[in-house]
Amino acid sequence: MSERQLPGFIMCVCTGKCPGFQAMDIWDFINQVRVELPVEYGFIHPQLCEEDGDRFLADFLKAHRKLIIGACAPNMQRKMFKQAFLDAGLDIEKDAVMLDIRDMTNEKAIEVVKKALSDLGFEEA
Repeated sequence: MSERQLPGFIMCVCTGKCPGFQAMDIWDFINQVRVELPVEYGFIHPQLCEEDGDRFLADFLKAHRKLIIGACAPNMQRKMFKQAFLDAGLDIEKDAVMLDIRDMTNEKAIEVVKKALSDLGFEEA
């Protein structure tokens, strides 16, 4: 049986000033995701919806890996990132799991990410 590639986790923090992230320690959260959950990596991008975010996604999506994106509302993520996925030959609906983790504590956000991973068939080690 071939081993599936673990998903990556990207967190967009809206420049770190969005009131929706005030309840969370984003640094502790991203470290908990990358160390404790079954992901290939975890990292923070300051604002994926800006031009440099588009350029980053265009380059990064060439890896063809399932991504979990923790950021704002999924409908906004679809609007903002759809073209980058299309340009990479990916389907945002199939190749990304978009999570709204605003207004959550670290503990609540970790539970949301764990559920997304479980839904993808990845359990904690």
